[in-house]
Amino acid sequence: MTKNKHKYEIIIYWSEEDNSYIAEVPELAGCMADGQTYSETVSNVETIIDEWIETAKALGRAIPKPKGKLSYS
Repeated sequence: MTKNKHKYEIIIYWSEEDNSYIAEVPELAGCMADGQTYSETVSNVETIIDEWIETAKALGRAIPKPKGKLSYS
């Protein structure tokens, strides 16, 4: 079972070019992961979210609060 401790929106799609699933976290600039299966991709992106937040803290950068559903203007 996925721990899902973060509330950031995650967009997951299949990439023919990469022959894998790609996960993007729009609220965290540059935060992406991939995987061969959907569940592997979810697990990988949760790890990358943790690492993104740890790095931002270490660099003294602001960490956005999760907004949930992405808003389009």
